Amino acid sequence: MRVADIIGVDRMRSWGLALLSASAILGANSAWAASTIYSCDDGKGHKLTSDRPIQECLDREQRLLNKDGSHRDTVPPRMNAEEQAVFEEQQRVKQAQEAARKDAVRRDRNLMLRFPNEAAHNKGRVAALDDLRKAIAISEKRVAELQADRKTLMTEAEFFKGKSMPFKLRSRIEDNEATQQAQRDIIANQKAEMVRINALYDAELARLRRLWAGAPLGSVPPAVASGTAPR
Repeated sequence: MRVADIIGVDRMRSWGLALLSASAILGANSAWAASTIYSCDDGKGHKLTSDRPIQECLDREQRLLNKDGSHRDTVPPRMNAEEQAVFEEQQRVKQAQEAARKDAVRRDRNLMLRFPNEAAHNKGRVAALDDLRKAIAISEKRVAELQADRKTLMTEAEFFKGKSMPFKLRSRIEDNEATQQAQRDIIANQKAEMVRINALYDAELARLRRLWAGAPLGSVPPAVASGTAPR
């Protein structure tokens, strides 16, 4: 047999297999369709059945039945554009709520791993406040130094009472006062931050106490609305 004839036979075999596969698929689809019956009431007292979705019942539920008449599934009614938009919005809200629930569970789990008991939480609070206390102590020490410098400057300024104070001396006094005020502002800000952190830890502790007592993860409302305790 010639090579060309051999190639021709192989091609015919390939085409034959492809046709058999396609026929098998079509046969399977036809068998499924034949075994499925759509049924509905058209709203006028008529019960309709078909082997495909019933056009007269697209606005209502259609029951999918097996060949023996047993119920297999229910096909929901088709929606118009407005109904579809409402449905999609409901689905979006539902998905957002589920994502928020899972996130709350994750946060609670991490929180309890970080603070397994109240002693661990108190230790975390102390650590969070420690840097602020150190910063306040540094600023207070700086203010004391500036006050001592100002006392020296004012003693020097006494020599010019009733006279024009030298520009350099006046500038040093003004700089001293401005620097003192800046340090006082830093101290006030650090103390305000300490109050904020303590409030956050207080709210977090109240949440943890409920979780430690057995409340399900994700079931306790957020401890605070404006932030979370520092990590």
